[in-house]
Amino acid sequence: MDKEKQILHHIRMNPFISQQELSSIVGLSRPAVANYISNLTRRGEIKGRGYILREESSIICIGGANTDRKARTEKKVRLYSSNPVKITEACGGVARNFAENLSRLGVSASLMTCVGDDKEGNWILKETKGQGVDVSQVWVLPTERTGTFTTLLDIDGESIVSMADMNIYEKLTISMFEEKWSHIAASQAVYLDTNIPRECISYLIKRCNDENIPVYIDPVSTAKAQKLPFRLDGVELMLPNREEAEILAGIKIDSIEDCQTACEKIRQRGVQNVIITLGDQGIYYCSAEESRHLPAFETEIVDVTGAGEAFASCAIYGLMNGTSLLEACQLGLAGSALTLQTEKSISPFLKPEKIQELVEEYTGENLS
Repeated sequence: MDKEKQILHHIRMNPFISQQELSSIVGLSRPAVANYISNLTRRGEIKGRGYILREESSIICIGGANTDRKARTEKKVRLYSSNPVKITEACGGVARNFAENLSRLGVSASLMTCVGDDKEGNWILKETKGQGVDVSQVWVLPTERTGTFTTLLDIDGESIVSMADMNIYEKLTISMFEEKWSHIAASQAVYLDTNIPRECISYLIKRCNDENIPVYIDPVSTAKAQKLPFRLDGVELMLPNREEAEILAGIKIDSIEDCQTACEKIRQRGVQNVIITLGDQGIYYCSAEESRHLPAFETEIVDVTGAGEAFASCAIYGLMNGTSLLEACQLGLAGSALTLQTEKSISPFLKPEKIQELVEEYTGENLS
């Protein structure tokens, strides 16, 4: 066993072992041990004080965390007029919702975002931590307001218009991510949404590619998809909806055949796998080996909010557990169907056995 592996072994056995004790056990000087530990920390094998080791199942989720306000109308929406509504408030944000979904699926998830030092920010941190997500890497910015996302839902649960106040994310800088790099490098993968500034997105994609850390990206919206750099080398999976895929591919998508063309154009930019979500028409996935359209699972639609993050988290849960892209998409469709059945952005019923059960019910296939 080489010295580095010996040091890792002894830290794993006793995370609070001193460098002096390590030097005696492995037969190296204390400065030499310190140098090994420095290299291991830089590579992300060790993170933080007390020698916290890399968790092989972990994913770090970088992007938005905000309050979601939903105004649901009691009648058909009338534009340019007063509409009677019922307003509900919940924790939201693409990366935050994704992290909570993954945590409910038993994956160790960490959130990297920023909130204001206000009651909304404190609430988001408390609620998210309560769902098992590590929030220790969230920046709390004292002079900023926590982001808000307000959506008007028609009587059938469809979103009519959404309003986002996300100015706080413009305060994030490359140097802030550099300072937390050991935590990013310690993850098995990175999930990234495009709420953060353009230069931070480019930096994270390039550095993760340089260090062989898989990246999964949700483009969030047509406007924010344009923040992505042209070269997307190292991106393991891109998860656009139809409109975002049109922006990324530079073509109009009017048919399933167009989805294939769009996927090929996105893959030419360096992306390994592409899944285009098509709402009630299901999804279209594409990799170097295969491509296929899958219809949505039939379900009652109560509220569409959060269905996209549910699809992404269940699909990525599958990929992180070694499923094929087809099987991952089936798990994603099951998670999406579960979330559509509830007014909540995150289904309280989201569990690995539940989504596998749904896949078996709809496809007759056993994924276990």
